[in-house]
Amino acid sequence: MTLRPLFATPIYEATLTTNRSFENFNQEILEACHALAEEDRAGRAWSKAHGYGGYTSYGSLDDLPQRMSVFADLKTHLDRHAKAFAEALHYDLRGGRLRLDSLWVNVLKPGAGHTSHIHPHSVISGTVYVDTPPGASALKIEDPRLAMMMAAPARRADAPEEAQAFVYLQPSPGTIFMWESWLRHEVPSNRAKTPRVSVSFNYGWR
Repeated sequence: MTLRPLFATPIYEATLTTNRSFENFNQEILEACHALAEEDRAGRAWSKAHGYGGYTSYGSLDDLPQRMSVFADLKTHLDRHAKAFAEALHYDLRGGRLRLDSLWVNVLKPGAGHTSHIHPHSVISGTVYVDTPPGASALKIEDPRLAMMMAAPARRADAPEEAQAFVYLQPSPGTIFMWESWLRHEVPSNRAKTPRVSVSFNYGWR
């Protein structure tokens, strides 16, 4: 018998910790995230209006790499990883390139989560993790075929990762996860005693 694992759903994982100045760089990002959470009134208002438990700059600031040099430096790292992921996915960009369309801060308070969603109008999405205290949420990835399984039995608890309907990716500071933007994902309730801090992003093709 032969099984052919077709139509894979790759998740790109990398880390910033290999950079010699990672600790200082990560601390600078963390301080910038908390500063924005304090200063960005529009972002706090947007977060409250849209039920985000904590602070996100998603709905208020669209110029972080121009606003703060640390986010410009982060963009440089992410551009390199997005290019590597695109090559691994065998994308035919037809002379175009992937460009960072948006970059935003997430400060998720204890007890809060982010419900299941996708990222429309993007090609690659992802998150880099800045502060993941004990109990901080994993990234929950959903099998994109789930809605079409209908009467299929549940998978056994001991099924390998690639056969599970949901996979939980546990990050640490410096972890980068990237995925194709159509992949549904969520952030379960943050069970840490302090906020979980991350920076998310979208890449478009043009």
